[in-house]
Amino acid sequence: MGPEAILDEAVREAGDRIRAALAMRFRDLDMAEEAFAFASLRAVETWRRDGAPRNPAAWLYAVARRRAFDIGRRAKVRGAAMHDPPEPEPDPETILVAAFEPIPDERLRLIFVCCHPALAPEARIALTLRTLCGLSVERIARAWLASETAMLQRLTRAKRKIRQARIRFEIPGPDAWGERLEAVLATLEIAYAQAYEDAAGRSDAAELAGETLRLSGLLAELLPAEPEVLGLAALIRLAESRRPARLDRAGAAVPLSEQDVTLWDGELIAQAVGLMRRAAGIGRSGPYQLMAAIHAAHASRLETGVTPWSDIVALYDALLTVRPSPLAQVNRAVAVAEAESAEAGLAALTAVASPERLVAWLPYQAARAGLFAKVGREDEAISALHAALALHPPPAERLFLEQRLAALSR
Repeated sequence: MGPEAILDEAVREAGDRIRAALAMRFRDLDMAEEAFAFASLRAVETWRRDGAPRNPAAWLYAVARRRAFDIGRRAKVRGAAMHDPPEPEPDPETILVAAFEPIPDERLRLIFVCCHPALAPEARIALTLRTLCGLSVERIARAWLASETAMLQRLTRAKRKIRQARIRFEIPGPDAWGERLEAVLATLEIAYAQAYEDAAGRSDAAELAGETLRLSGLLAELLPAEPEVLGLAALIRLAESRRPARLDRAGAAVPLSEQDVTLWDGELIAQAVGLMRRAAGIGRSGPYQLMAAIHAAHASRLETGVTPWSDIVALYDALLTVRPSPLAQVNRAVAVAEAESAEAGLAALTAVASPERLVAWLPYQAARAGLFAKVGREDEAISALHAALALHPPPAERLFLEQRLAALSR
């Protein structure tokens, strides 16, 4: 294996851990990212000349930490407020890797670390997605239906607060999990949603599908009495169970209602059902359980042959009372079209709050195109398909939209 491939593997397997350890060490996320980037560039040069080290991750951390100290010293010389912190004992990397912790998984532990309650909820989620999940600012902005500029400003303000308030990134004990749990769940939800966007699983966020599946299961074992934790684990399993049916033979994305149910993963569905039953037995409902119930209603087509659209509309109504969202409103409108009529669905879609925020959201444009086509408004359907294609969808989704456009343009 060449040095570039070794570096890619080290970054993929240990990059999040190293950046988080640097952030914990220096309490400065910008510095952590800059130092890690420097170490990665230095690795390319050094490993080509001298060969890769025995422990690439440790090499990257050592170089990045030295770089961070250099950045801090220069800042001090310039009169900045930052002072070189004393050398930690034990080393934070050692703590992360070797110490026994009540959170047994390293990445999950670091998600809890980064979801610090001193930050606003959206800020801590966005920072965790950026730092630990490696999502781009553009992807994070899209998840909140915000502009990239606005999200970058939000991230910058959060990093500044961490730096100025000297917020300590420490591994929380079980008594502090509750105040961080909502942000942890939202982080996993958004990370999975970004992976799910690409039916072919080829995007830069693709690996997060399997990772969130694993982490949500681990979290369910860690907190078996938290029904929303169980709900999220069920939700991810139900969505992931459909992956084998999400592409047709030509490589185009297949809408949920048109998928071959015999290709769905029955084992994942069974796991989800078990999790939902455990959550129901606890007696506290919430949005993740409602979203899981919506996915479970779709999964029932595997046994009944039909989708209970009226039940799905009712579940969306319940979801909107506890977690109002224009995204849920769009999905509800599609369900209304199936349960009642295309005209009713289009009316529901037209009534969605803040439609200007949805213009750059691919499912919204696809929903508009589908509903316009169903009511015979072909010109508007074609316009919506062009708007969807202008959003640069992944290849499988692009092929699906082009197929629909070709069918309407005949």
